[in-house]
Amino acid sequence: MNTLGTLFGAVLPVYGLMLAGFGLRRIRWISREADHSLLRLCVNILLPSLIFESVLGNPALQRTENLLLPPLVGILMVLIGLALSWLTARGLGLSSLAERRTFTLTAGLQNYGYIPLPLCLLLFDSGTVGVLLIHNVGVELVMWTLGIWVLSGTGWQGGWRRVFNAPLLALLLALTLNGLGRLIPPPALLLAAGHIALTSVHWLGQCAIPLALLMIGAIVADHWSEIRGGRSLRVISAALLVRLVMMPVLFLLLARWLPCSVELKRVIVVEGAMASAVLPIVLAKHYRGDPRTALQVVLGTSLASLITTPLWIRLGGRITGLW
Repeated sequence: MNTLGTLFGAVLPVYGLMLAGFGLRRIRWISREADHSLLRLCVNILLPSLIFESVLGNPALQRTENLLLPPLVGILMVLIGLALSWLTARGLGLSSLAERRTFTLTAGLQNYGYIPLPLCLLLFDSGTVGVLLIHNVGVELVMWTLGIWVLSGTGWQGGWRRVFNAPLLALLLALTLNGLGRLIPPPALLLAAGHIALTSVHWLGQCAIPLALLMIGAIVADHWSEIRGGRSLRVISAALLVRLVMMPVLFLLLARWLPCSVELKRVIVVEGAMASAVLPIVLAKHYRGDPRTALQVVLGTSLASLITTPLWIRLGGRITGLW
């Protein structure tokens, strides 16, 4: 795991699926009409199945430190990212408040789900995956509340309700069953039925990441022509500075000095190496932001992260002593 070849071998298939989604959209094998149903399937069925399987019976999540500290880390690092991005946006000279708000959210929010999740699955064990999912609760909390306020400037607009989504409910259910299983061992008949159900859940969960990455690529293809225009070079350069230089350094320092579990240290290293999240492209349209700015930040950081992500993960492992 400590070689760059291994790290690049884990990163490239993730982006390869996104590129496949990009191409499939261009040849119209993934139609725009199918987006809504496929995204609903992924968010409400496939991803909860993957979360449920990853969390249920996970020994790393039987330790209190891995239940309480990861969400706090997620909240803290997103807050720092938003603050740095807002200060950077003010110095960019962007012409409108919508552009500045969009830059702040997009550059300040790392990709916390569909890219770090397959990387943790490929590079580490189930314990690390479980801690990543717990960490993401804190990220989601900030994104759907403060993040929406930063983007829109008009309040949460239902952000709190979006926190309580199907993935979170699957996470809470699995954690509850973990606790009950330790207190009340289930009977043999229930275990047998549970095994059958978990096989189906496993199959559904295995579809979550490939489908999500294909859909991300398709969404990027829809907006590819919008990347040019405005102050694209300045926006992308500033986003690279914030997202792929400043924030990774802060994440790595936190992983080095925070007294926490090995699993959380791995999560912090991987999260720190991430490009900007893709979701702000969609949110910018819905909350009167500037989709072009969001697209410039996402595409610029995503392309650069093909090189920087393995390098930051390897450096993070060396600094924290994980490998």
